[in-house]
Amino acid sequence: MYFLLILHKLTKSSSMAPKRNLFLPKYEHKSQPLAPSSVYYKRVLSHLFKTICILGTSLLIGILGYKFLAPMGWIDALHNASMILSGMGPVVTIQTNAGKLFSSFYAIFSGVVFISSIGVLIAPSAHRFFHSMNLED
Repeated sequence: MYFLLILHKLTKSSSMAPKRNLFLPKYEHKSQPLAPSSVYYKRVLSHLFKTICILGTSLLIGILGYKFLAPMGWIDALHNASMILSGMGPVVTIQTNAGKLFSSFYAIFSGVVFISSIGVLIAPSAHRFFHSMNLED
């Protein structure tokens, strides 16, 4: 506990500049004016890139899982992972127990990732909308 207190004081020293988090973008406060359109479009593109990375990584996990745990060809693994990730459901019947377990966990994982990625994608637009509604005249 004492170690954590010392670590907290060391990291909070005033000589260190605050670090910017790549995954938590800084939005303007409600007391600040609305960001210019160029800033908004950069945020939209940044969030679109993050969403593509999240979905691409999730798709890659699915492809590799179906390829090696539920032995199928690369195209069938891609097709099955894409259908599960988009919420359509499995296409190929899985024969192995490892494949069935992977398919079950991947389906739950895919649902959470898909909904979360939609949240990441619409965050700049939702923030801009709510910020414009709360602007002080």
